[in-house]
Amino acid sequence: MKTTTLVAISIYVFSSIFDLLVSFTGYALYTAFGQPSQQVRDPFEEHGN
Repeated sequence: MKTTTLVAISIYVFSSIFDLLVSFTGYALYTAFGQPSQQVRDPFEEHGN
């Protein structure tokens, strides 16, 4: 393979992995602190001290 082809494939793979990582992190933050977080129960708050 030519060097330019390898560089192009490497950039594509790296950017795909980076995009997935950013997407999963964004979804996790949205689930933890966004609108769906109101539906998550906290067992420690239910029992108190």
